Amino acid sequence: MRIVLALGGNALLARGQALTAENQRKNIIQSAASIAAIAKEHEIVVVHGNGPQVGLLMEQNSAYQEYSPETTPYPMDVLGSQTCGMVGYMLQQELRNVDDSLAIATLVTQTEVSKSDPAFANPTKFVGPVYTAERAEEIMASSPLMFKPDGEYYRRVVPSPMPKDIVELQQIETLLKAGNLVIACGGGGVPVSIEDRKSTGVECVIDKDLTAELLAEKLDADLFIILTDGSIYRNYGKEDQAEMKQATPAGLSEFTFPAGSMGPKIDAVCKFVETGRGNSAIGSLFDLDKILKNEAGTLVTQGEGIIYY
Repeated sequence: MRIVLALGGNALLARGQALTAENQRKNIIQSAASIAAIAKEHEIVVVHGNGPQVGLLMEQNSAYQEYSPETTPYPMDVLGSQTCGMVGYMLQQELRNVDDSLAIATLVTQTEVSKSDPAFANPTKFVGPVYTAERAEEIMASSPLMFKPDGEYYRRVVPSPMPKDIVELQQIETLLKAGNLVIACGGGGVPVSIEDRKSTGVECVIDKDLTAELLAEKLDADLFIILTDGSIYRNYGKEDQAEMKQATPAGLSEFTFPAGSMGPKIDAVCKFVETGRGNSAIGSLFDLDKILKNEAGTLVTQGEGIIYY
C-alpha cells in the first residue's frame, strides 16, 4: 500500500517545549520507531511540518541582525529549505538507527504557489514559539509582526497560500519506485512562484497538510494519514467532547474547526477522500500501527455519518 504521512511540526517539538536540538532529537527518535514499524510492508512518503523550526530560525535571524544591522534576515523560503535539511537529516538518521536495512532519501522540494492567493491578506499559519497574550501584544505594538491565539498561548502567524503544484514530483516517484522511504515536501515544501518557467521564492509558509494531500493525489496514494496530537473530536475541550472513530466529509462538514490548527487538517483529509482514491485518517504518531487497523485515530471515508469510540 502506498501511504503519505503528514507529520506535524508540533509532533516533533511538543507544544511549549524548549526548541532545542536535543528535544527535537528525542521526539524524532520516537517518531522514527513508529514509522519504521510499518515501512517494510508499505511504500511511505513522509511530509513533515516546520512551524516551530522555521519560527526559531526567524527569531535567530532577527536576533543576529541586532548585532549586525547590515545582515538582513533570510527570506522565509530560504529558512524553509533549511528546515527541510535539518528535520529531514534527523528523521533519516533515526529511521536508519531503528532499521539500517531501510533505504531512505530526503528531498528538498519546491511547492508552487500563486502570489495573488488571498491568504496573503489574511495570515493564519502559526510559526515559532508560544507567547503569553501580554508578550504578544508588546511585540505587535513595536513591530509589523502579527500574533493570534493558539490554545491558551499566542503564536506568530504568516500567510499560508494554497499549494498549486509540486516541482520535484517526478523525482519523488522515481525514489519510491527504487524502494526508498522518501522524506519530501518538508514544511509544505519551499514556496515558489513560477513565471516564464523561472522559479522564485515567496515569503510565506505553506500548510504541510494541504501539500501532503496534493502529493497523495499526484502519487495516487492508497491512504493519506495526518499524524498529530490525536483524533478528531466533537466539541474538543468541552464537557461533551467525543472522540470520532470513523467520519465522512459530509459528517465533518456539520462542525467548525479552528482555521489555524485542526481546520486545514480536516479540509485536507476530506479533499483526498472526495477524490475517490482512498481513505484518510487523523491520529497520534504513536498509534500509527493501530491507525492502519482503524483501532486508533479517526478514519475518514466516503459515505455519511460519524461513529464515535
